[in-house]
Parts: sequence; C-alpha cells; structure tokens
Amino acid sequence: MKMRCGVCAGATLLSGWLGILPSPAQPSFVQVQSDGVPAQTARPEPGNALASGTSSATATPAVAASKVPSTAYLFSYFIGNGEDGLHLAWSADGYRWEALNGGRSFLKPEVGESKLMRDPCLLLGPEGSFHMVWTTAWNGKTIGYASSADLLTWSPQQAIPVMDHEPAVLNCWAPEIFWDAQKRRFLIFWASTVTNKFLETAGQAENRYNHRMYCTTTTDFKTFAPTRLFYDPGFNVIDATLLPANGRFHLIIKDETVKPPRKHLRLAGADSPEGPFEPLKPPFTRSWVEGPTALKVGDFYLVYFDAYRDHRYEAVRSRDLETWEDISSQIAFPKGARHGTALAVPGRVIENLLSR
Repeated sequence: MKMRCGVCAGATLLSGWLGILPSPAQPSFVQVQSDGVPAQTARPEPGNALASGTSSATATPAVAASKVPSTAYLFSYFIGNGEDGLHLAWSADGYRWEALNGGRSFLKPEVGESKLMRDPCLLLGPEGSFHMVWTTAWNGKTIGYASSADLLTWSPQQAIPVMDHEPAVLNCWAPEIFWDAQKRRFLIFWASTVTNKFLETAGQAENRYNHRMYCTTTTDFKTFAPTRLFYDPGFNVIDATLLPANGRFHLIIKDETVKPPRKHLRLAGADSPEGPFEPLKPPFTRSWVEGPTALKVGDFYLVYFDAYRDHRYEAVRSRDLETWEDISSQIAFPKGARHGTALAVPGRVIENLLSR
C-alpha cells in the first residue's frame, strides 16, 4: 500500500536550540510502503463549536525566568473550530495554566481537507524536537503533522493520508503521537468511522459515527507502516491517549456510545504501548466529557478532559489509577481551551517562549 502526502506548506525548522539536541533533517513526506516500519463524539456541529475552559486570563503575565522551574508543563490546545491553529499554555505546578503568546496562535493550519488544526497532540521526541499531529477536518482521510525545535519555527506541514485506502471512511479524529522507546519508533493512533465495518454497533451514536481506533508507525515521518486496527473495545470509541505508569502503558479512551448515553472515560492497561490491552476498568469520570490528556505531577497522575457541554476543563487525579479524586475546582485553564495535550518539558522551553 502506498500513500502520498496531500499538501505541504510552512517554514524551515530551526536546527536545535538552548541545549536541546539538534533536530534531524526535516521530512518531505513521500509515500507509505507496505513494508514501511524503519505507527470528538458528541462534538458540536462544524462551524458551531462552543469554546470550553475556565475563566482564567488569556494573556501571558510577566514571569521572571527565575520563577520557571527546571521542569515545567506545556499544554497544546485549540479554540473555536480550530481555524486559527495551535495555542499553547504553561504551568509550573500542573494545576493552574496560563496562555502563552497573549493567547494568540503559534501556528496557522495550512493542510488537509478543511485546513483546521483541532486536537493538537504535541510530543517532545528523544532527539529534542517537538512533533505534532492534529485533526485537519471533520470529514476526511488525512491527519496533520509538523515538527519544531523551539515551537516558534515549524517544518512544512504535512497532510498524511492515513485512511486513503478505505473508501468507506468518514473521518480521522484526534490523532495522538507516542514514542515507543523499546521499538525506537513513533506510534500514531486516531479514531475513524468506516461505515461498512463494525455494523453490530452502528446507530449507537450521532451522525452515522461508529469509531474504532486505527494506527500507523514511523521512524522518520517520510515512510509509514500500513494503517491497521489499533483498538476495538466492542463499542464506539474515540479520543484515546496513552499514559505510561509503573512500567506499564495505560490507554485512556472515551466511550462514545449515546444509545444509551455513556460519554465517559475508561482505562485499560498493557505491557506494550501497542497492546494487547486488558479489559477496561469502570468509568473514572462523569458522562459528557472528552479529549483526555494525562500527566504525572508529584505522586499523582492527573487526567484533564474537556467538559464540552459546560464549556470548561475538568480533571481527576489518582496515585494508583484505581481510586480517583475530582480536582476540577483546583485547576484553571485559558478561557476557550479545547482538546489538547499536556506534557512535561525543560523549564528553558517555557523561558524561551515567555521571552518572545
């Protein structure tokens, strides 16, 4: 199977910064080969997306470099329908988040069927570069990809046709990127509805959607392994993310079933990031939430999520991934923040962004 990139656009990536290792030569996506391994939802209707988030200020306050800890936290997110691109926020403690760049976009979307940048998932790779994937359209066969050494200058954007081989596919939503250290490759996974598959659960969600999780792998973002089924829990599933904890890998997913309504988050563990995953544990959030992302902060694992009906972010935490505490009253996110990714970064990353 071969796939070719739809559109590539953007600026040249800087080669390293502030002590982070130089980034590799930037990919110009060519194709996906059959042997290529060196792989929201009751969402608002398109054009009618309502912003979620708390009432914290969107402007970045003046912060002295000495106040940024050696390890800080970064949050990538979108607002509205994703038309204006990537937004970033930071936190010193993982609880209170402040928008960077005065709440303005860091990167405008230029590729994909609708040229949106929804659900931006950001990863700091082992070579010191940031890699990002995102949803390019409500309906389509591509996901977006770009990389950066400093989050300010970006590689050309790529529309990767991950579901081009499926004529019955409706969409590619909320892609996530994860570094598999054991296999030395990047794992990318997302939710798609293929209308002629999994007919036993058809009609249990809105607008013909009946998602399962699919994936691909790559070492260089030029050649990708053939797309394959990643996770099928036996129901409509979206918004998966991986949390490494205690030497294992925990897949957090949203049960997207609406008949009867579930719309909550659940978790399944595995010894490998690619599974196989154990049976899902009971829900650990309320219903009508989506877009989970997780962090280890101190002794706790924090899971943040978009409470999209209430237009705000909420969170829970746990020491053991068994007993959960609602900490929504303790967190604050930029106003309008929607489905993003939280990650730990060196403090100098934040200092560099604050200095701009």
